[in-house]
Amino acid sequence: MFDNLKKSSKLAIIGLIFITAIWGWSFVIVKQAVAQMPVMDFLALRFAVAAIIMFIIRPRSLNAIRSPELKHGFVLGIFLGLSYITQTYALVYASATVVGFITGLYIVITPFLAWLWIKQKITGNVWLAVTLSVIGLAFISLNGLGLGPGEMLTILCAITLALYTVGLGKWSPQHNSYSLTTVQMLTMAVILLLVTIPGGITIPTDPQIWFAIIVTGVLATSLAFFIQTWAQSILTPTHAAVILTLEPLFAGLFGVLVGNEPLTLRIVLGAVFMLAAMYIVQLKSRGIDNKVHPSIGSERTDL
Repeated sequence: MFDNLKKSSKLAIIGLIFITAIWGWSFVIVKQAVAQMPVMDFLALRFAVAAIIMFIIRPRSLNAIRSPELKHGFVLGIFLGLSYITQTYALVYASATVVGFITGLYIVITPFLAWLWIKQKITGNVWLAVTLSVIGLAFISLNGLGLGPGEMLTILCAITLALYTVGLGKWSPQHNSYSLTTVQMLTMAVILLLVTIPGGITIPTDPQIWFAIIVTGVLATSLAFFIQTWAQSILTPTHAAVILTLEPLFAGLFGVLVGNEPLTLRIVLGAVFMLAAMYIVQLKSRGIDNKVHPSIGSERTDL
């Protein structure tokens, strides 16, 4: 029965919905935390906590890491780290609601990168989605005649997240999910600590900041990316991306309800266009998805 649960597509879908809610909530608490401490220091502590948690849960997991997992996990860790650095800096300049919705652009960018990297065909609905997403982006984030620094950083975040999604969809079926996630967390923890240690890491004294570090490190990082890595060993990148479009919705919801951010008509209209684009870009045949992700329906017992 447990083996059946490990490869259950329904459980994978539930898991992805859960982590999108966690990520949506994290936009608000991260924005509050980086207002009081340096961004890189916050990220270094967050990923260090995540890596420690992964090791504590399975201390022997490092011995099980093979060379391909090390290589692929390192590359994925770089993509993931760049996305977090740009996104966290973006929260210094823009609201959690705006950053959350613009981050969702990676759903539209993913098919183009999948075409370049794994030769997945680009369908006509992708072009329609691009048009809608550009209109939505303009509604949400244009400041006068240009984009602000927060919006530009979030666009870079969306690009690196798209690279991460394609890479994870390509490599996760080949590896043990826990080992691959551990390498990703360790990669980011080591890189960020190497960057911050020479100048000295700011150790927060405010319990609320430690709450943000622990919640994001444990729930929004180690647990969330283990669930995503496992889920994408079962679901196609496209199928997973459909579910992950819930993240900007949760970000907007928590931004308004918890972060007391304004919900303007411009943001609502932009969100409608962008969400429409995110779903339209996923309206492709299952046949194409199965060719890109042949592990669908296959048995996996290495989790």
